[in-house]
Amino acid sequence: MPRQARGFDTDAARAWLARRDRKLGAWMRRIGPIDADPRWKKRFDPVDALARAILFQQLSGKAAATIVGRVEAAIGSARLHCDTLGRCDDAALRACGVSGNKLLALRDLARREAAGELPGLRRMAWMEDAAIVEALVPTRGIGRWTVEMMLMFRLGRPDILPIDDLGVRKGLQRVDGLETMPTPMQLAGRGERWGPFRTYASLYLWRIADDTTGTKSATPRSQE
Repeated sequence: MPRQARGFDTDAARAWLARRDRKLGAWMRRIGPIDADPRWKKRFDPVDALARAILFQQLSGKAAATIVGRVEAAIGSARLHCDTLGRCDDAALRACGVSGNKLLALRDLARREAAGELPGLRRMAWMEDAAIVEALVPTRGIGRWTVEMMLMFRLGRPDILPIDDLGVRKGLQRVDGLETMPTPMQLAGRGERWGPFRTYASLYLWRIADDTTGTKSATPRSQE
């Protein structure tokens, strides 16, 4: 597989989607262009991003950020990975507000990193999307959706469609005027026409879903 660029031409993606899907295209014109994500060009540590994703699961952003801050203070580092997480025992991390299940997930993540089982950023550049998902989901606490968010928002992969995401499904429900939310498989089938820019279609579907609830700003979707 050739080296994968981080990010894609959003102008080309918008033009392609407007031609391929008239209903979605009408919403795209209403919303206007969605800019490229600045994180596409920034280096990041995949293990750190996954550790933060674990800590943010099932919590409000404010509560999760507080716990992350405590963990950073406890390990003496702003980077969460096997070496720094190893500076604290389980009791110290639990005292930061880390639940038992999340603690087990962090330990498994750190163990896999130390064993060389997780691809780094440089290696990911040469991997297909499905291969990255396959390499990361065996880690406790890391599901397909979490990896898809990394592929979309951190690696800038252009053709990711998170079919289990409720926001994307709600967005398509409104685009197509459906009485019920489409199933993941229905979304996958509908999304075939959006390739190779299904990531950009997903960004619009999230915006459309936010519009239905009167949200003034786009809902955060990825690990920070």
